[in-house]
Amino acid sequence: MTPTTLATSDFDYVRALVRERSAIVLEPGKEYLVQTRLQPVAQRNGLADIGALVDRLRRGEPALATQVVEAMTTNETSFFRDAHPFEMLRTDVIPTLMESRKTQRALRIWSAASSTGQEAYTIAMTLRESFPQLAGWAVSILGTDLSRDVVEKAKEGRYAQIEVNRGLPAPLLLKYFERAGLAWKVKQELRRAVEFKQMNLIAPWPSIPRMDVVFLRNVLIYFDGDTKRAILANVRRVIAPDGYLFLGAAESTLQYDRTFERIQTARTNCYRLLQNS
Repeated sequence: MTPTTLATSDFDYVRALVRERSAIVLEPGKEYLVQTRLQPVAQRNGLADIGALVDRLRRGEPALATQVVEAMTTNETSFFRDAHPFEMLRTDVIPTLMESRKTQRALRIWSAASSTGQEAYTIAMTLRESFPQLAGWAVSILGTDLSRDVVEKAKEGRYAQIEVNRGLPAPLLLKYFERAGLAWKVKQELRRAVEFKQMNLIAPWPSIPRMDVVFLRNVLIYFDGDTKRAILANVRRVIAPDGYLFLGAAESTLQYDRTFERIQTARTNCYRLLQNS
């Protein structure tokens, strides 16, 4: 398919659709991104170009609209991405929670934008490597994402060589993965430790149990201020009073929800609810 210039009206239609369905803001100047992401969608549906794709969208095709929105969401991720949050989880967060939960012997951790699963599986590996005593606890790890396709990939736990090369130490690859042709697949024991579900963070939230740790990293940067406030308000309702919230390095609660306070270590930080909130 030969790329064609994206009409302004078509770009505006896609922008409005993506914002309505996902709250992701596509600023002017992102036409190239729309073209890159949607050309394969058009081709997959037998359409000549993105203009023809938008024509079909205008006629009202919910399944096609879902494909477009999912194609426009960013699913950039890797194992042990940025490293420092997982180090803080290992050295500070989990030991503190284990002490405060020693009677209940239960922990719940949520990767709230888990994409293809690397973050959730990283959390599971971190717990197994550093806290063997949790084997006797009820530990729940939940991964959610907007896209059905990436959730299904996360459940399968199958990754190409280039994906496992990004951040995954070789000893952990050999310990927790097995060969699957040219790819690698998460061993069943580790896959059973994580539950993946489809969830749209801007839609009404389903019933979610109280979470001790929430990873919401590199998500808020795509939303406007009102959407950030709404999502953080929902997080506040599901996180334990002494729970921990991890955001991306370029993200903060400061301007959007002052009921959280920042907890900083030498190389990273996270957030907790203020004691009087």
